[in-house]
Amino acid sequence: MTYCVGMKLNRGLVFMSDTRTNAGVDNISTFNKMQTWEVPGERVITLMSAGNLATTQAVISLLEERNKAPDDRAPSLLTVPSMFRAAQHIAELLHEEITAHANGGQQADSTFDATLMLGGQIAGSAPRLFLIYPEGNFIEAGDDTPFFQIGETKYGRPILVRAYDPDMGFEAAVKLMMVSFDSTIKANLSVGAPLDLQIYEEGALTLGPRRRIEADDPYFQTISNGWGDALKLAFDSLPDFEF
Repeated sequence: MTYCVGMKLNRGLVFMSDTRTNAGVDNISTFNKMQTWEVPGERVITLMSAGNLATTQAVISLLEERNKAPDDRAPSLLTVPSMFRAAQHIAELLHEEITAHANGGQQADSTFDATLMLGGQIAGSAPRLFLIYPEGNFIEAGDDTPFFQIGETKYGRPILVRAYDPDMGFEAAVKLMMVSFDSTIKANLSVGAPLDLQIYEEGALTLGPRRRIEADDPYFQTISNGWGDALKLAFDSLPDFEF
């Protein structure tokens, strides 16, 4: 399983993904689920993936190949005129890849499904964030839906819904994401560190800070322990039920 979050702030975009993949409790591996591309001063694009690893790796490989040799029939993320066109391009590749394998006999079920999250900025327009479904369609983040999650979403969602603020700074947004990831990691063994973090500031048109956060990272441990203690204090402060 996977857990990835993309968040749209007034200052820009924040992305975080775990790196755990598994095919059972005795077959756990670490894979990068966050890809980035940039043409400094012109565009920055980040892509996160959840679902079948072979499918997502095939889509990323196709994107890389088309970046190297773009043409009119096979557009490139480095040349598409807008983030919307980038989302369309990736959605088409994802759907084609899933469909190609889904028609392969007994294995043709939802085994090859994958979901992608795309965000970034191309010069001349504001930063945009998209959620791309296996069927090849997608939606865009806006004021009513300012963040997206893919993968194991339910455990980390409550804190995002309660604490998100579009005016928050990157530092507070990272703290919020870490609480969300900590809750998910504690509830589901198929999600785990290290975590990948990418910041993008609106108008920069170059990649911002990127970090890999290990399980024993001092700040992550401070957040994890502090959130647990804060929840216990909040629980104890509530009145007991009376019979």
